[in-house]
Amino acid sequence: MAITNRPTEQIIDIVAAQKELFRSGKTLDIEYRLSALRALKEALRKWEEPLAEALWADLHKSYEEAYLTELSIVLGEIDNHIRHLKQWAAPKRCSTPLKMFPSRSKIISEPLGSALIIAPWNYPVQLLLNPLVGAISAGCTAILKPSPYVERVSKVVGQLIAETFDANYIAVVQGNRDVNSALLEQRYDIIFFTGSPSLGRKVMVAAAKNLTPVVLELGGKSPCIVDKSAKLDVVARRIAWGKSLNAGQTCIAPDYLLVHKDVKEQLIEALRTEFTSLLGNNPKEFRHFVRIVNDKAFDRLVDYLEGADVVFGGEHDRSERYIAPTIIDNVSPESPIMQEEIFGPIFPIVTFSETEETIDFVNKREKPLALYYFGDNKTAKHLLRHTSSGGACVNDTIMHIANERLPFGGVGNSGMSSYHGRESFNVFSHHRAVVTTPTWLDVPFRYMPYKLFSLVKKIL
Repeated sequence: MAITNRPTEQIIDIVAAQKELFRSGKTLDIEYRLSALRALKEALRKWEEPLAEALWADLHKSYEEAYLTELSIVLGEIDNHIRHLKQWAAPKRCSTPLKMFPSRSKIISEPLGSALIIAPWNYPVQLLLNPLVGAISAGCTAILKPSPYVERVSKVVGQLIAETFDANYIAVVQGNRDVNSALLEQRYDIIFFTGSPSLGRKVMVAAAKNLTPVVLELGGKSPCIVDKSAKLDVVARRIAWGKSLNAGQTCIAPDYLLVHKDVKEQLIEALRTEFTSLLGNNPKEFRHFVRIVNDKAFDRLVDYLEGADVVFGGEHDRSERYIAPTIIDNVSPESPIMQEEIFGPIFPIVTFSETEETIDFVNKREKPLALYYFGDNKTAKHLLRHTSSGGACVNDTIMHIANERLPFGGVGNSGMSSYHGRESFNVFSHHRAVVTTPTWLDVPFRYMPYKLFSLVKKIL
């Protein structure tokens, strides 16, 4: 059931139709946007079972994990926007300095216009539809481009959107990277891309031709730092869960372990215990453990195991694209596995002796999408102050994405701009400054030849 590429001529027609709808002013109406958000929520409820079945077929993602990490996050985002949209969209009065008397100032939020949203395969529902919530909320039209690597999910999402919205408002365009290129040749008012830094650069180059603003949600090697003050049993459980989720194919998965040398052996044993507790003695038979997305990704991950000091796991089966949770010890910071985001259930370990070493280690590399620290709060504050990352958790992993009231986004190589909650509304909006000046008084001081300049200078 391979995905069929949408012809370029149809893409051009869809873009034109959406621009025409936007120019009509239809999406400016708040009630229109609220109605669309409610329609999307109803559609997700209706299509919940087909979406879950497709996620199982494409990724071996269980219903429970699909609901927790995909559907519930989108539904929570929709509810948050429905609850607050009128407040977010209302004009905001701003104070006006005396020098501008009798003028009044305000900020008007207006939609940017037509949006292109390109999503990856690892969370193919959440990472496609969560940005859409922001686009609808702000009053934009949107073209959605799902990943061809999860064919069943992409087809179900396409059916859901086609049944719920007119294509001149919200449309799904299917296809491979050739279709991505055709889409990026068109002109939009904003492009929202989630994927790898290498593809993010290509998106940015394409957007630069038209000076189109971009939101880039990328990734990187998110460090997981375990200090000697950490409570290892709880630490190991939370780390093992964060790495097991989606088989490590999560943009904010803990990528590698930076462990204090005094607790390394205890942590390895604790992780061994917690991985087994979470997934059983044979994760291959466990229905909650996701598979690697395709053969190319599987082969790349297995290459990391060649000649590695595997202290736990390492089992793999190409016929099922299964790789067991794996811990690798004695890893050199210069080794291949430490150069690129792993995006799989493999955990390399690097040790440290002093906290300053971890700060130096992190800062010498590209800024990650997430940073995880396990230890005392005083050290956590110091480490967070002297490093940079898109988001962070202290004594936990992943959970900062679960709070829709927190902005989610990268920094540097891990992305630019943020979304979720009000930030999603803001990122698809232009905040327009408006000054209104009455005509009943027209002070002469601003006009040439600038009479009483010495007095005006004091007021300024």
